[in-house]
Amino acid sequence: MKTAIERQQALQLLMKYNKEPFHLLHGLTVEGVMRWYAKELGYGEEEDFWGIAGLLHDVDFEKFPEEHCKKAPELLAEIGAEEELVHAICSHGYGICADIRPEHEMEKLLFAADELTGLIGAAAKMRPSKSVMDMEVSSLKKKYKDKKFAAGCSRDVISSGAENLGWTLEALMEKTILAMRSCEERVNQEMETYGSKD
Repeated sequence: MKTAIERQQALQLLMKYNKEPFHLLHGLTVEGVMRWYAKELGYGEEEDFWGIAGLLHDVDFEKFPEEHCKKAPELLAEIGAEEELVHAICSHGYGICADIRPEHEMEKLLFAADELTGLIGAAAKMRPSKSVMDMEVSSLKKKYKDKKFAAGCSRDVISSGAENLGWTLEALMEKTILAMRSCEERVNQEMETYGSKD
């Protein structure tokens, strides 16, 4: 799977419909995580496709929360998104707000990693370092088991995401921590540049 969409186009579309820094941060983080996974799992030539799907997966969430994954195709049409990209983006809401099942390994990863990056991000903020760089799976598992912590991050989605991939929960956590380490600095720097434009 390849995409003809340039990252700048994708970013402009995301920023057109998302003004909250948190949503922008989440999009950039999931983009970085998906790029890492593409390379890690042998889909290096599809890295841009995986990354853009990650960047735009919540494009409709801030402005149209009640129509999440239903409004996305209309917004994605503004930049001429391919059918495969629209399918991938909408499938991350499977069983929650969409009936499009994740089929390709990339779609299953987007489904699983989306929710987990939120949990890891919240756990990182609680650390003295405010970073994933020194986070271990054992401490993340404690946060995962504490249902009151980051209650908005669905544990059911994370565990079923791991199951759909045929991975253990620990493997999904370990890999996603590594994926977030790979892009943390770049994401933070990019967020700073957007902050200076306000």
